[in-house]
Amino acid sequence: MSRRLRSISILLLVISPAISFAQEKTSKKIIPRIGVTQSVSSPDFDADAKGFEKALAEAGFKEGIQITYDRQNAQGDVNRSQAIAKKFLNGKMDLVHSIATPSSRAVMKIIKDVPIVFSSVTDPVFAGLIPKTSPLGTKTGTNVTGTSDRWPVTLQFEVYVRFFPKAKKWGTIYNAADHRSIPYIREMREAAKKFKVELIEVTVSGEDETLSAVQSLAGRAQTIYITYDHTALSAFDAIVKVCNEKKIPLFGGDLKCVSKGAMAAYGWDYFQIGYSAGGKAVQILKGEKPGDIPWELGEKLLLMINEKAAKAQGAIVSPELLRKADKVITQ
Repeated sequence: MSRRLRSISILLLVISPAISFAQEKTSKKIIPRIGVTQSVSSPDFDADAKGFEKALAEAGFKEGIQITYDRQNAQGDVNRSQAIAKKFLNGKMDLVHSIATPSSRAVMKIIKDVPIVFSSVTDPVFAGLIPKTSPLGTKTGTNVTGTSDRWPVTLQFEVYVRFFPKAKKWGTIYNAADHRSIPYIREMREAAKKFKVELIEVTVSGEDETLSAVQSLAGRAQTIYITYDHTALSAFDAIVKVCNEKKIPLFGGDLKCVSKGAMAAYGWDYFQIGYSAGGKAVQILKGEKPGDIPWELGEKLLLMINEKAAKAQGAIVSPELLRKADKVITQ
């Protein structure tokens, strides 16, 4: 009897560690890892990152429990963006969230098999993130999807004409040699026809020509709308100065233009840009392929009005538009 008990005891001693190891192995949960790469620090991109994580948290992917993040910021350094992409590749991330064009280009170049969800990329096709055969709202068929912050020119124009329904001559300035601007100008032309106004275009080849360009619009254009053009936006202070002097109401294409002196802008809510991208990441984490998820524009635009700028430009904003504004700057 004692011999049998000893045999059973020895057997239990051998089996117990094996059972414990098996239980530990099966109970160990693999938590998906998300690499977040941001091109530079800015209020818009920071809000984008928060919106992305909010969407995941609401879907049950809470940080430290169902998900982990490796957050990196290139601080405007393209080489650092590439180093971050290599770090994510070597770290075997389960998904990468890339914020803005430089970081998105870097991960797209280096990471081929891991899902990539971009956000705050103005022209994903031009940036090489999306195939030319995949227009807005379609599936990419690749490891990439995301949410673009391309300026919605027609929607913006529709809002701006409500400020001055009697204004029939609208001016704009752009660099005709910058192919990034041409799609926006084409859309402005179509929008002008739709809203039955004349679009007066003045082209420049550099920032130094912007001052004379806006001066040339004085007396010809009743209002000015600057769309996505790097040259004009880089010289926005000069445009504001002339508009204030000549009493020409000025509209911009993103909310930052308002803080710089435009009287109004209808632009993206960047928290919602990130939130939309986060929704796509949730789909991927639940088993969908990124190439089967259409890339899209953001979902929410905000109307911001600068009453001080409007007054400087000789304009009075109607009470109705002030009530509809998401934010009004008075000082």
